[in-house]
Formats: sequence, structure tokens, C-alpha cells
Amino acid sequence: MTNRTTAMDARNDAGRYETAGGTVWDAVVVGGGAAGLSAALSLGRARRSVLVIDAGQPRNASAEGVHVFLTRDGTPPAELTRLGRLDVQMYGGEVRPGTVVAVRRLESGTTVAESPARFAVTLLDGSEVLARRLVITTGAVDELPDVPGLREQWGRGIIHCPYCHGWEVRDQPIGVLGTGPRAVFQALLFRQWSDRITLLLHDAPDPTDEEWEQLAARGIEVVTGRVVRVASDAGSGSLTGAELEDGRFVPLAAIAVATRIVVGDTLLVPLGAAVAEHPSGAGTFAVADDFGRAADGVWVAGNVSNPMAQVMTAAASGMMAGVGANSDLLLEDTAAAVTARRAAAPHAPRVE
Repeated sequence: MTNRTTAMDARNDAGRYETAGGTVWDAVVVGGGAAGLSAALSLGRARRSVLVIDAGQPRNASAEGVHVFLTRDGTPPAELTRLGRLDVQMYGGEVRPGTVVAVRRLESGTTVAESPARFAVTLLDGSEVLARRLVITTGAVDELPDVPGLREQWGRGIIHCPYCHGWEVRDQPIGVLGTGPRAVFQALLFRQWSDRITLLLHDAPDPTDEEWEQLAARGIEVVTGRVVRVASDAGSGSLTGAELEDGRFVPLAAIAVATRIVVGDTLLVPLGAAVAEHPSGAGTFAVADDFGRAADGVWVAGNVSNPMAQVMTAAASGMMAGVGANSDLLLEDTAAAVTARRAAAPHAPRVE
């Protein structure tokens, strides 16, 4: 009988394992947004010990409110996070501020690996946390076009998702900054929220004859030439329009931009997860199954696994990742219990 087997019953009152190598959590969730907190909530309700490590840099920090989230529409992102943390803590989960800089699998035969721990998580301050399973929900980064003034308006006058922000700019003059082959579709999409849409071709290819006809039929103006600056009102800070390289100025209340959404692979690749181009062309993502399993003992959720995910979608995927991680832990717990039973009573009769 190994130390690893006997350690499976060495839980403290908080449901964590105390071993020679330190405290071992059933699951450590890296990232404390909607996806991470939902994963932690499902794990906590399954009576698992769970630790959420959150760097406090959510992708939607600049947004005024979360939208298309049933019962919470318009809630500021920070408030949604606060409420989510309370939910997790209600079931014994812990949320800890910190930035994870590295993760590694523990080799069998080491002192720590003889405990139930399978992963070591290193934080920026040099501390280390041990876990049986990992859920990675570190989100993604929006790569914006290199246009002066655009980044300063990100999340305010510069928007990217009509379902998230279209209602707030409805019936106003909206520009669509062309950055790729889907620019025409994006302009047609925003036409649902306003009849004053201007497609700024910028870097996008010229529309096809069919696309020109579609744009004309929907009353969408097309402006050729590169955008060299996004202008804002000096007093209110509101976006006022786009300046073109030939000096023309297009008055606008908002500009829609299709960003490239990139997932960091620093934590994922060393664990055996694959990061690939998303079929939508929106950016990169971590390849995973329907429950978010990306590698042995590792689950992903939210924008890590789906660059198109909105907050509610991210929360749902986090819940499924928590279910997947709990199911995997269940199989390990059962196998350990069977091993311990056989060791204690090797000739015990079968239970019919």
C-alpha cells in the first residue's frame, strides 16, 4: 500500500489534503472570471476543495455592464465577479488574488507526488500551490488594429460585439472598421441595430459585386481609404468619428472593430494542451472536448476554449469543466478506495 493511497483519506476539516509536501486542493482554478467562478461553484457544490487564483485583469474590465446574461443584464463586470465569489465561498471555495506564472506536472516518485497532488502551480510571488486537477480560465487578449485613438476608446466608443453593445448604440451613426474579409458581414450585422451604418473599408478587401448590392440594399454607406485616427471630444471623452488619410472626417458615435482574439499558451502547452487557430478565424483557442478537457487532468473554459464566448457562454462552459473535473476525481477516488480495500482484506469475499 503506497503513501499515495493512504493519503486519499487524509482530508482536513476543510476538505483538503495535508501532506508532507503541503496542502493539496482537489482543484485549482486559474482565472476568476465568469468561467472560473462557475467551475469553482460546480466543484464546491460537489463537495470538492477548490481554490481560485485570480490576477484581477478581466477581458471585459472596461465594459460598463455585462449583457445577454439572464437575470443580470447590465450588471457591471466587477459586481458580477463580487457576486460570483460569494457563491463560491458559500460552498467552501477560496478565492485568492495572484498571478500564476507557471504550472508543472509532478513526477511520480517524488515526495510531493506520493500525495494526491498531480500539479504544482507557481505564483508571481514565488509561492506554490498543489492540486489534483487544474481548470484554466485565463481568458484571451484582444489584438486591436494599430490606429491612434482606438485603444483609448476600447470598451466605450470602440465596440466589437453587437449582441453585447449594439443596444446601447442603437439608432446612432455607427462605423464598421474593415480589417478583413468579414467586414461586409459585420456591417450587415450592425445594420440590425441602426440604419446609419458606415463601412470604413480601411484594410478590408473591396466588396464583391454581390456584396456591393447587399450593402446598397441595406442603405449602408461605404467609405474607401485608410483610417489614420479615431477622434474623441476633449471634454466628454466621447468618440466623435474617424479621420481618413486624405483628410476626410466621418462623424460617428461608435466604431465596431473585429479584433483578433489570442489565447496565451504559456500555461497550456507545458501541460500537453494544444492551441490552434479557431475555425471562425477569430483567433486562437485551446482544443478541448465537450466538457473542456484539454489534457490529462486539465480542463479549460471561457474564452480560452472559445474566442467567441460571451459572459453567459463562458459561465456555462465553466460549469461543464467543473463537472468534468469532478467526474475524473471521482474515478481516481474510487480506484484508490478499491486498492485500499484489497490491501486491507486481500481475501475478502465479493459483496453481492
